[in-house]
Amino acid sequence: MRGYRGFSLNSLWLIIGINIVIFIVTLVNPSLVYYYLGLQPAALLQRPWTVLTNLFVHAGIFHVMFNMLTLFFFGSYLGRLVGETRFLIVYFVGGIIGNVFYILLGPAFSIAVGASGAIFALGGALVVIVPKTKVFVFPIPVPIPLWIAIIGGFLVISFWPGIAWQAHLGGLLLGLLAGFYFKKQRKVYWL
Repeated sequence: MRGYRGFSLNSLWLIIGINIVIFIVTLVNPSLVYYYLGLQPAALLQRPWTVLTNLFVHAGIFHVMFNMLTLFFFGSYLGRLVGETRFLIVYFVGGIIGNVFYILLGPAFSIAVGASGAIFALGGALVVIVPKTKVFVFPIPVPIPLWIAIIGGFLVISFWPGIAWQAHLGGLLLGLLAGFYFKKQRKVYWL
């Protein structure tokens, strides 16, 4: 597969680094971080920045580890295919659209945190651009097509209790649209 020139991992590492630093700060005072940086639909007018800042806040070590690991793999792959600017646009617009879905469809007084909507946007773009790419998903012992992993992951993970499936859905839909746009532009090279 031919990659896109002009992609470095610097922006990806910066996003991961900010997430880790904010996670460490969260360990010191979780309620303060969740209150000021987490997205609560009922308080959106008082704290509008949370539509973006909640992408950098996570609710536990496994939440941040899983999201950052997935961000690294999806982000580095998509970035090589479409370039750094397009990767960043899909990531942040996908996260914001995911949050809009959460605001419209989620519980008004709960607080949503995490980068999953943005990460599902990256996955959605990859589903369209390279759907047949084989990936390993723990604990499945054989490689499966990327599209099955991402769509299946969405269906399994999104409906666990306490998960903001609305943000996942919004991010995934934005990612699918971005993937179709990139594919139509033919600036992406795939198998």
